[in-house]
Formats: sequence, C-alpha cells, structure tokens
Amino acid sequence: MIPQGFGAGVGRVGPYYEQGNWYRGGAFQMLFAAWIYGQQNQVRPMFPSNTSQEDLIRVSRLFDLAPQMPPVDWSKALKHLPVMDILKNVNAPTGIYADRMEVATGGAMIKRTPNDPAWYRGGLWHDDQPINVPGLWLMSWYDVSIGPNLAAYNYVRRTARPEVAERQYAVIAPTVHCGFKRASENTVVGERPMGDARLDYDALTYGWFDFFLKGESNGILEKTPRVRYFTMGSNKWQTSDTWPPKGAQPMTLALSSGGKANSLFGDGALSAEPPAAGKPDEFAYDPMNPVPSLGGNVCCTGNAITAGAFDQRSIEARADVLVYSTGPLKEGIEVSGPIDVTLYVSSNAKDTDFTVKLLDVYPDGTSYNLDETIQRVRYRDGYDKPPVWMEAGRIYKVTFQPMTTSNYFAAGHRIRIQVSSSNFPRFDRNLNTGGNNYDEVKGVVARNAVHHSREYPSTITLSVVR
Repeated sequence: MIPQGFGAGVGRVGPYYEQGNWYRGGAFQMLFAAWIYGQQNQVRPMFPSNTSQEDLIRVSRLFDLAPQMPPVDWSKALKHLPVMDILKNVNAPTGIYADRMEVATGGAMIKRTPNDPAWYRGGLWHDDQPINVPGLWLMSWYDVSIGPNLAAYNYVRRTARPEVAERQYAVIAPTVHCGFKRASENTVVGERPMGDARLDYDALTYGWFDFFLKGESNGILEKTPRVRYFTMGSNKWQTSDTWPPKGAQPMTLALSSGGKANSLFGDGALSAEPPAAGKPDEFAYDPMNPVPSLGGNVCCTGNAITAGAFDQRSIEARADVLVYSTGPLKEGIEVSGPIDVTLYVSSNAKDTDFTVKLLDVYPDGTSYNLDETIQRVRYRDGYDKPPVWMEAGRIYKVTFQPMTTSNYFAAGHRIRIQVSSSNFPRFDRNLNTGGNNYDEVKGVVARNAVHHSREYPSTITLSVVR
C-alpha cells in the first residue's frame, strides 16, 4: 500500500521538483521546520540487540523511550529570521535542518538548492526509478502532497510492468493530511461543509492486505475502481478508470483588468479570451508584511496554519492580492484534474515569488480555497539550471507547478484565482534580494506586476469534465 505520506519521499516526478515536499516551485515549504523539530532529537537510551522484551518493559519504567519535544508556538516561531536559525531559536537539538552534518548526509537541508546532489543520495524516489509493486494510494485534497502523489500514481501506471500497472488503485478524500477517518455524515473541512464523505477504509485496506499478503480470494480488486475520488461542491464520491477522469477537457481562462485588480474590490476578471491590450496590475510585496496563510493544502505546522477550506475574503481585502473572477456561472462545471497557470510578470527586484490560489466563490461572496501554488522566479528556466535574475523593465513568462482538485462549481458560483507574492508561513518569504534567502534577516520591497494581453496572455487552464 502507498500511504498518504508517500509524497514526503518524492524527489522529482513529472512537473514536480519537490525533493520530499521540501520545495514547491523552488520555495521552501515551512512545514518542515516544525516537523523536523520533533524528529531531530536523537538522544535516547540504547540497549543491546539481545535485550529481552521483559527487560525492555522493566527499563521503560525508568526511561521515556518516546520523548516529546517541548511545545512551541509555531505561529510566532516560523516568523524568525534568518530562516536557518528557526530551530536554533526554539532551542532544538542540532541536526540535519541547518547544522553541519557528515558528508554522507549532504549537509544542512535548509542550504540545499532544488538540484543539490545530496537529494539524489538515497531516501527520495525520483521518476527515473521504476516501481513494480501493486499500489493502493490514499490521498486527500487538502494534503500537501496531493499533486506529487497523483503524478507518481500516473507515472507508475504508465511505466510499471503491465500486470503491476493494472494493480494501481487511488482514493482521494476531501480531508486534510491523515484525516480519512474524521469524515462523517456531516463532514466539514476547515469551514466548508462536504456532506457525507465517509468511506469504509478498514474494509478496503484489510481486504487489500488479505489478498496480497494472505492470498485470500476476496474479490477486492474486482470491487475496487482504479480511482475513487470525492468531488467537492456536489459532495459525492465518484469513480474513474483514470486520473484525470476520461472526458476531462482543458478550459483556458485569461486574466484581464483595467489595471486595478488589487483586492476583492478591484476590476480583475477571468474570461475566455485575453484582452487585446491592457494595463498591468501592480502591487508592492513587502516581505516584512507578507500575505498570511489561511487554511490550505498543508500539514504539520502546529498552530501556525489550520489546513482545509476557509473563507478567503479577509485575504482578498489586501491591496497586495490580485483577484480575478468569472461572472456567475450560468451552468455548473466540474473541474477534476490538474490546473495549469502561466503568468507574464515583471518586477524591480532581482528575484521574487509569485503565488496563485484557486477558489470557489459562492453567491453570497464566500470564497473557499481549493489549491495553491508558488513559483520562485529565479528558477523559471528550470530547477536543474543556475538561477536567473530579473531585470527591471523586462517581462518574463512564468509557468507554475500544477494545482489539482475535484470541485463542482454550481450555477451562480464564480471561479476565482488570487495572485500575489507571498503565502506565509505556508511558504518561506522571498526577501527579494537575490541572495540565499535562508541566511538573510533583511528584505527589500518589490514592485511586482502581472501583465495580460494578446502579447502577454496570462492564463489558467482547468480540467473540465462535461
């Protein structure tokens, strides 16, 4: 079985260059600062390999064999600069995060670039390595690894031996990381009601193991669809032989505005065709006042972020968030599959980030987040190439690692995206200097812009199931 956390072991797969979810679009996913804090404590009693179970039970009364680190207020701790000193600042033990380690480990993880050779020394699976075992892939729409996991699932189905490729099964639930069994007949994820999202995971997993490990003829494979996925909005489980579902077709929407897409109260729009011409949308990105993360596809950040769907209108009220929406939909649309974004951008900074968030806007204005992505512009030419810097006055094409979801936008709802340059502490802040970022304590304000016209068609492409 491929567990939900498999994404933590993905290095490079398809369009993703995650290095174990450490990165998204070249930006550090800050959940690992909090996660590693609880993993770096290597100080524990060691016992001879031949110690009896009886003696281990006796000594367990004297030693804590599963020590817990002191609690940390991560909502404050993740704000510390430089990023490399976050764990030091909370008195964590030394370890792989930022401290000098043996050559075999590849050194401090926070100092590694996306293509650092240390990522290839073992521990991470890359898509040049075959997987030839049957797989039951359990995933969640609001987990950090959903995109890479689905890419890995499809990769195995394409490349494994035929008899193994046919034995890959996926379940995608409308829950947060490891939250399958929290689903009830009235499931709520964050703030958004999902209806009855229950599924008999015990029968599925025990049936799987009984068949493959015990050899029982229980018909589990015949009863299990290749892909079972929950569509939010319509709040129902669906099945398919493939991901994305057969019949899914791309639908591209172009960004446009009169040059004032800033905030929920601006004039940003999504339409079928790019405007012939138009003023770019500009905003000031101050890394000392980043756009705060609200919900999202994340885990393991303690009290810093609560994963899931939350009304984003408080975020959309900021002037450094560009908002582009369709009009109210005349007919409902199911979006199930990858969501690709291309932006044409400029900045007066040497390097900066651009962030994108996809949302379902209800008739009353409630704006629920579905997925999010980011791109550090220095890596726009690829993660295995040297960084490239921006020049003031030049416009650059930036493509993003895909988002993914299954959501039914009902009639009267609107499709929306947010564009900004920060989503913190979901991702680390780009200090806009062109420096290492991890060892810096001061940033500069970047004047960033998104361009949209026939010459510079900034677009979002959805996978629509008719």
